[in-house]
Amino acid sequence: MIADVASLEAAGRNDVSFLDNRRYADAFAASHAGACVVAAAFADQAPEGMALLISARPYRSYAKIASAFYPDEADQPRIDEGAHVHPTASIGGNCAIGAGAVVEAGAVLGRGVSVGATAIIGRNVTIGDATRIGAGASLSHCDVGSRCLIHPGVRIGQRGFGFDMAPEGHLDVPQLGRVRIGSDVEIGANTTVDRGAGPDTVIGDGCKIDNLVQIGHNVVMGRHCVVVAQAAIAGSTQLGDFVVLAGQSGVAGHLKIAPGTQLAARSGIMRDTDAGARLAGNPAIPAAEFFRQQAMLARITRERSKKPDE
Repeated sequence: MIADVASLEAAGRNDVSFLDNRRYADAFAASHAGACVVAAAFADQAPEGMALLISARPYRSYAKIASAFYPDEADQPRIDEGAHVHPTASIGGNCAIGAGAVVEAGAVLGRGVSVGATAIIGRNVTIGDATRIGAGASLSHCDVGSRCLIHPGVRIGQRGFGFDMAPEGHLDVPQLGRVRIGSDVEIGANTTVDRGAGPDTVIGDGCKIDNLVQIGHNVVMGRHCVVVAQAAIAGSTQLGDFVVLAGQSGVAGHLKIAPGTQLAARSGIMRDTDAGARLAGNPAIPAAEFFRQQAMLARITRERSKKPDE
């Protein structure tokens, strides 16, 4: 009988664990887990008595197992007496609206939507079925799909950073677009997504956006993009499907980032990319070239340090 999930080091006879990285092979060989999800290549390293669940994708398989042990707890359908819901707002069945939350005129919430305490759903915002809005988030000028997870403190639909610069002073340009968010999207805590200036800002289905990310006006993200913490995308840039931007990376404006592009941490893209590009550095270059340059620089530095002082 398996009672819980646990790490390789902490697991006991009633726990199931997983191995997805060869760096943890020693921990796997010494683990006391009763069962383990593992690739076939590591099966012969298992300790005696461990039950093996062979998978081509152990991490994904483990995620499904862990989700079965710890399913998301749905909020109880209820509109808190301290919430403020405008009479013209449309609230679907089985919604939960927390204390101090505000749902403004013309907003439309689908079935099973959860709105956390003190969150604000602005005028005419639409939210699809089973989407969850975290505490203190604010949504305006946007349409959100189904089954999305919007974490606490997210800001969606604020005006984009657009103005005409001139010696007599900077003149704001009206931002008239919206934010359109697909289904199954996750947006991390305190991330900001600006509304479009005229065309909309778009986030495709299945995107995963981490905490503290900035997405500028008119940005268009394809399906299943991943953007890691403190990354930023400047206005009017287009990301193809399955683009990955690592932590603290940046993308300049008005670029086309081809599908499958991957950008290393603290790197910056300054021009359009080719499909499947692996980039690093600032400005970004092919990752293999970047790491060769770093190795060469380190070698030159070591050689110079060995020379006697002149």
